[in-house]
Amino acid sequence: MAYTFEVYKDNGGAFRFRFKASNGENMFASQGYKQKRSVVSAIESIKKNAPDAQVDDQT
Repeated sequence: MAYTFEVYKDNGGAFRFRFKASNGENMFASQGYKQKRSVVSAIESIKKNAPDAQVDDQT
């Protein structure tokens, strides 16, 4: 199983996504979006623009 973006509607009717690890565990989740195309756009942006994202450890 590969990493997966899971798109869903929450109880309030907002579109959201979860990023799931290959073992099925949730790694992170998005904010709510009013339109499904916005959540799809956010996923595409992450996939395109963040392959080399840095970690800012402020501990």
